[in-house]
Amino acid sequence: MEREKVILKEAILTPQEAVKKAPPLQGVPTGVEGLDELFFRVEWESGNPQRKPLGGIPLGAVVNITGMPDTGKSLMAEQFTIKQASVGQRVCFVTVETPAAFVVKGLEERAKAMGIKFSEIEDRIVLLDAASYHRLREDLPTLMDTLAHIYRTYKVNHTVVDSVTGLYEAREMMARSVVRALYSFCKKWQQTAVFVSQKRSSHEELSAEAAGGYAVGHIVDCTLVLSKELLLSPRSAAAYKLPPGSILRLFRIDGCRLCGHDTSVRTLEITELGLVRIGKPLSEVLKT
Repeated sequence: MEREKVILKEAILTPQEAVKKAPPLQGVPTGVEGLDELFFRVEWESGNPQRKPLGGIPLGAVVNITGMPDTGKSLMAEQFTIKQASVGQRVCFVTVETPAAFVVKGLEERAKAMGIKFSEIEDRIVLLDAASYHRLREDLPTLMDTLAHIYRTYKVNHTVVDSVTGLYEAREMMARSVVRALYSFCKKWQQTAVFVSQKRSSHEELSAEAAGGYAVGHIVDCTLVLSKELLLSPRSAAAYKLPPGSILRLFRIDGCRLCGHDTSVRTLEITELGLVRIGKPLSEVLKT
């Protein structure tokens, strides 16, 4: 029997038609010192292309923050949440690992460290406690129905999921389908989203491979990779001008489909107030 032809004409678009569905290319500030200026757009001036800072992650992007434990992933997600709430945007924070009550305490601490009064912004943050309600973790349609209710009710602009890895725990064969569904869902609802994912210890430190292989990095718009190294020998510590026993944290942007970005490996610091800060390129640190 000959297969019946199916032509999806609605999927065929010209660039002019497609671009009408995209948000303007502008930056969404992250609240992470040293990060926002690493994204840029190109504009023509006097007949030449010029690099112009975007001032944050691209509006409407789905960004994956991945790394080993204790590299600053959740801190970055919390700083993004506080920053956006402080400029009047509504944020949905989906907590998959930690019950919501404890996440609120962390957000309060991040706000104080950033010099922001939490009481003045807390009504712009909506928490979805998937850590305490297993159906939200294990049944993706229920999670998305609940998120859609939040978007309609609270007029949310941005979504944080910490962590997306927890949505396919012990089901890594489903990782791609879970991440793809969430990605498409965020695009449908025009969310600027931050997904946190866990890297396996067997993966190369600065690769974008998260639990489930390439499930996250090959679907999202942008991946931020965090790593750390314990400097035990005097020789390795001296190379970075640090005392032996120090932790060297590194950061890089592993691609961004929506705009230009810095390509260097940079130092990353967790300050004494518990905030993530992106530093100089590693090449400059090693030169000095």
